[in-house]
Amino acid sequence: MSRFPGIYVATVTPFTVSYEVDFKRLKEHVDWLIQEGVDGIIPTGSLGEYATLTSEERAQVITATIDAAAGRVPVVIGGAAPSTKQVVELIQFSKEKGAEGVMALPPINYKPTEDEVVAHYEAVSNAGLPVIVYNNPYDYPVDLTPRILQKLSKFENIVAVKEFSGDVRRVYDILRETDLEVMIGVDDLALEGALAGATGWIAGFANAFPRESITVFNMTRTGRVDEALELYRYLLPLFHFDANPRLVQAIKYVMDLVGQPAGPSRPPRLPLPEEDRLAVQEAYKYAVNRPIRIVQE
Repeated sequence: MSRFPGIYVATVTPFTVSYEVDFKRLKEHVDWLIQEGVDGIIPTGSLGEYATLTSEERAQVITATIDAAAGRVPVVIGGAAPSTKQVVELIQFSKEKGAEGVMALPPINYKPTEDEVVAHYEAVSNAGLPVIVYNNPYDYPVDLTPRILQKLSKFENIVAVKEFSGDVRRVYDILRETDLEVMIGVDDLALEGALAGATGWIAGFANAFPRESITVFNMTRTGRVDEALELYRYLLPLFHFDANPRLVQAIKYVMDLVGQPAGPSRPPRLPLPEEDRLAVQEAYKYAVNRPIRIVQE
């Protein structure tokens, strides 16, 4: 049985026009996602702009998210931080508040040795929450290959991996070589990842299209691939922006378009350049003007 099955939304952090955390919108957004049917919430990840939050703000965002979820779905925190000690302390704080897991990157400040990666995750595991290891060699200097994941899976609380390498073949290798559950980590491989055996999806554009994301993933997982593919084709141009350096701005812009505003992104992220904004807008129009109706099941 999977520990984290289904759609877990890596939530954005809403900001006011003056770049303060908008806790009212944060709670409204979490409530809306749960009402739409998502399986879990992941605040303070990369999409949540964790690196721009102070320690106090991060703690407040985690607490507000757990309060808004109110036990209806699991909350798994994004646990990246400059030092192992900071990650462990964040996990311990979040566990006390009611978090049910942590999504943890390897050391992020430099290219660590394999021994350092293993020691880091051993400490993360010992902090006491179930761990989703986050493999993202696209943005960070470490590639958690199946061989390394096999070592990490020996630790008691490491139970899953968010796979963001962009190579769907990794899903097969991880499932063959480890006992970890796989959560696909990039939106434009959601259908392919589910076909390969991923039991979960940590989704970005589900911030704006939760019901469509749920439908695609669940249909694929239950063998209704033709139906899933018919919808997925319309979402895919938008989903490609999830693997773009401006993913936060793109997703927040689409949230504005669907009536779920989350404000600006904090600097150093800048507003979308006009060319990118128009490209996202065209992909959004393609997605919403599809001739396919979503029926809630």
